[in-house]
Amino acid sequence: MKNKIIYIITIFTSLFIGIGGTVLVINVLPEKPNEQKVIQEVNITETNTIKESVKKVYDSVVTVQSYSDSLSAIGTGFVYKIDDKYGYILTNNHVISDAKTIKINNTHDELVDATVLGSDEFADLAVLRIDKKYAIQVASFGDSTKLEIGDTVFTVGTPISLSYKGSVTKGIISGTNRTVSVDLKNGGDFMMEVLQTNAAINPGNSGGPLVNINGEVVGINTLKLVQDEIEGMGFSIPIEMATSVLDRLEKGEKIKRPLIGIASVNTTDPYALYRNNIYLDKDYEVGIVVAQVEDNSTASQAGFKKGDVILKINDIVIKDTAHFRYVLYKYSVGDTIKIEYERNGETKTVDVKLNNSI
Repeated sequence: MKNKIIYIITIFTSLFIGIGGTVLVINVLPEKPNEQKVIQEVNITETNTIKESVKKVYDSVVTVQSYSDSLSAIGTGFVYKIDDKYGYILTNNHVISDAKTIKINNTHDELVDATVLGSDEFADLAVLRIDKKYAIQVASFGDSTKLEIGDTVFTVGTPISLSYKGSVTKGIISGTNRTVSVDLKNGGDFMMEVLQTNAAINPGNSGGPLVNINGEVVGINTLKLVQDEIEGMGFSIPIEMATSVLDRLEKGEKIKRPLIGIASVNTTDPYALYRNNIYLDKDYEVGIVVAQVEDNSTASQAGFKKGDVILKINDIVIKDTAHFRYVLYKYSVGDTIKIEYERNGETKTVDVKLNNSI
């Protein structure tokens, strides 16, 4: 019996030692090493750069310095053509309209006299000419009709002062086919069809190029809405509007626009109506009122009278006097248009041949 007990104890002791040894081996044996994480060297390239596009236009951009009797101002322009003798620069009319002397400062800091070949207040465009040797680079024209909202664009110009000459700002197309009202130097206002961008445009940028991602000029920067509550709204004249009149501006020809021969006021301006002794029999939200008809004009031949309310041109609703000019100037001298108007509560229409011009 005693031997049996000893035998059982021996078996359990052996099992305990065996299990312990197994556990010991498991704990002592080294773990399988983790796989090493290999970090490879990565070359980061800047894919969002526009530097190559900037190079395609940068040296074509110039600073336009205009001088009158007591004032000087700066704007921007760009060379769009070079021939055997001259370089030709496109800029805004309002940049040079009051100047007696105009000088061009190129990217090599060369200052040279410029000659105004032609300008137009309504298009806000002007063509200048300089000696060929000062025209460093020619800008290429793009197609603004292919632009879509969100497309990348940039500007090159001289904002504020010469200290910032050659500044590049980048943004996107914020809107196309915008119409904005601008004040004319000779009085009144006018509507322009423009591109809208959030690329920074500041005083001095006027006349400079708006450029697409391919380095092609798609617009001419013309104005910015400057109000405390407005930020990042700049506007550019589509390049097609400029190219349509370039030949005539180069030749110094006047851009003729149709004139029907009336003075008008807005239907929504009670003070102007009172001042012109005009009393309407109802309220209007749109339209213009004939305040005066010139003798022997297109309007007099068509039978217009003081107090007539013009509502439409070729079925386009006329909003106000600025919009009236905007729609009318889309036509050429010699065209015939249909004008809808009201007189004494009666709606009338008349075909008007545009014989006169300004």
